Amino acid sequence: KEDDDFALAKEGGHSQSRILHAKDATGKEIETALMKAVKDHQNISISPMNLVIDLIQSDHGKIEKGIAGVWCLNLNTGKVETHVADCVIIATGGAGQLWAQTTNPKVSTGDGLAMAVRAGASVKDMAFVQFHPTALHVKGERPFLITEAIRGAGAVLLDDEGLKQMEKDSRNPEKFSFTKRYSEQGSLATRDIVARACDTVMKENGASNVWLIASHLDKEMLHDSFPTIEKRLNRHGLSLSKDPLPVAPAAHYMVGGLEVNSVSQALTKKGEIIPGLYAIGEAACTGLHGSNRLASNSLLEGVVFAHRAAENIHKLGRKENHSAIEWRAEGLSKLIEHGPLALDLQTLKATMTLDVGLVRRFSRLSRAKRRVNLLENEIDMIWEKSIPTREIVELRNLVAVAKMITEDAINRKTNSGLHFNLDL
Repeated sequence: KEDDDFALAKEGGHSQSRILHAKDATGKEIETALMKAVKDHQNISISPMNLVIDLIQSDHGKIEKGIAGVWCLNLNTGKVETHVADCVIIATGGAGQLWAQTTNPKVSTGDGLAMAVRAGASVKDMAFVQFHPTALHVKGERPFLITEAIRGAGAVLLDDEGLKQMEKDSRNPEKFSFTKRYSEQGSLATRDIVARACDTVMKENGASNVWLIASHLDKEMLHDSFPTIEKRLNRHGLSLSKDPLPVAPAAHYMVGGLEVNSVSQALTKKGEIIPGLYAIGEAACTGLHGSNRLASNSLLEGVVFAHRAAENIHKLGRKENHSAIEWRAEGLSKLIEHGPLALDLQTLKATMTLDVGLVRRFSRLSRAKRRVNLLENEIDMIWEKSIPTREIVELRNLVAVAKMITEDAINRKTNSGLHFNLDL
């Protein structure tokens, strides 16, 4: 807070400072509070080291009959366990691991999306994948998100030429920013515009990054407002208040996802409710974000739709009968070699990065579709005869989501928000 009022942050595309935050660690604070509430609640049990493989249908092949539970791979024992449930909520996030550079953790492999679609759920707007324009670019390190709030506080983006010009006049670096060529809002334009501007300039200059400049801002303000980022930068010998920071776009958020109604119930391709199946957060497509999510709006969406889902589940009550079929365990053999899977994952990441990234073309999208289809066929053959492992489960899901994204991008005849095709 500032005095008696909340200190609100301003982010890209916003006309006003409107974001409640905990300095530069809002997500961490939310997670900490939620995990404490979960652990303190006597009716909630946590099953760590479990990876859901697939949804169990109440009547196999008839998704309109609903969901009866999940099959889970116990990563400690290697066994597949059956868990029956009145309802299942998909809250598995996105699939950032499809791209070579992502701000997402390693578990962002599209598991919930893929398993729900296999069961018969519908997806929507899968072509809309948001790339964050300012991920810290340090060779050999996972991209670290540099919050948009820094640009809201006055930091600007420069290319190599802008950096040279700034050395002559450092008072107002914004006038040297390449982003001005793409939007009057400059470095604080919406993420799609800024990320594509960064991508274009990097390709034109043969550069691996652009530069985020905050050296003209108050040092104490930066130290007080962005302690987490400052600490991370110091690990790499960089100073927020002194050094140009190397940044580049990275896959960040999926606007598309499982199609849901106003209370987060998942829908079939015919638009019918799937009893017992809900989706919230990044895994869901509520329509709230349109074709281009505004920064931090996903937090608000998550709170509202999770609450609506909980209310709807409570309203519908418990099921009378609980039964589910066991996992097909007979005739499966242990996967002896995981090396080819690692190579397949590298191929998938390279394909999505080069052909289904920030800027697209029909020829590249068609090439991606062919390659993804080949990978899908290969992995399906392995899956049919292998005992599940984490590697094969996650790769199977990533390929399924890659296919959804690529096909939706091919089918779009106009550019909108996060989907930008040079041929349109």
